[in-house]
Amino acid sequence: MYSVKHILAAALSVGLCGLSVAARAADDPPADPTLAHDQAKAVSDSVKRTAKTVADATKDKAKQVAQSAKAVAHEVAAATQEGAQQVAATAKKGAEKAKAAAAGDKAANSP
Repeated sequence: MYSVKHILAAALSVGLCGLSVAARAADDPPADPTLAHDQAKAVSDSVKRTAKTVADATKDKAKQVAQSAKAVAHEVAAATQEGAQQVAATAKKGAEKAKAAAAGDKAANSP
């Protein structure tokens, strides 16, 4: 698939080409006014098609970026949850050891 940069470059090229045709037509207007109208319409249609192509490509890329961001967010959430579970388990073990040590100290100090 083409990148947005390539699509924009192509759109700019087509747009500039259309503008140069329009500029040449303005410098040397045809004798037939319907021909000038047809040329202007052709340039306008070309610019519209190019703009639609760019818009569609941008929309597709935005969807791809959103899907990638969603996948990364899910991975981060899963890793965070796993990390939190490990921290909780370590804290629980530490609390149990501290409780056992405190109980052992009380037994050693009892008569």
